Amino acid sequence: MMLTAPDRFDLLVFDWDGTLMDSTAHITTSIQRACAGLDLPVPDRRTASHVIGLGLVDAMRYVCPNLPESRYQDMMEAYRHHYLAGDAGMVLFDGVFEALSAWREAGVLMAVATGKSRVGLDRALEASGLVDFFAATRTVDECPSKPHPQMLDDITEVLGADKRRTLMVGDTTHDLLMAQHAGTWAVGVSYGAHPIALLNEAQPLAIFDAFTPLQAWLAPRVGG
Repeated sequence: MMLTAPDRFDLLVFDWDGTLMDSTAHITTSIQRACAGLDLPVPDRRTASHVIGLGLVDAMRYVCPNLPESRYQDMMEAYRHHYLAGDAGMVLFDGVFEALSAWREAGVLMAVATGKSRVGLDRALEASGLVDFFAATRTVDECPSKPHPQMLDDITEVLGADKRRTLMVGDTTHDLLMAQHAGTWAVGVSYGAHPIALLNEAQPLAIFDAFTPLQAWLAPRVGG
């Protein structure tokens, strides 16, 4: 029996990279440059972008399947070097700050579940001016990598939120499958890392090509 989505959501949980922050291209290029610098096969853009949202170890396993574990640290350090060289230039997607500000003013409960490290997320929150916008955040430093459900399990537990009235917003199947595994609802955004055809396979409630249409869709479904 197919369940019906609620008329309203009590909690909105957002992925970070590719959903709130326009960082997909930079992450993809950083992975490719890290591989090239270590004389490893350079993944194509689709392969490199597919791992966005995963923890670094899981991402390395996917883009460099033949890389021995003894070289994981070298690969991760090379990636961080290239990523940090350009992360200051990244910005939020159009409409994100305005929508989050409106929801915050209206008292909508919001959280972040991301494949970033804790240090990386804290730095991004500070740089984007969103430090105080979220009631809870979870990273791969506290939880297993997506699509494992623990990030959503932890967030809903600490906030006392009903999973059946919680909505996950993400740009990858990792996000959408995490929501399925956790028993929450999910919507996709198609302007990030994964193509719309792949997102559709995970059967989200809807898919949006920009953040402003997502805000409009949520208007009658949240507290503001």
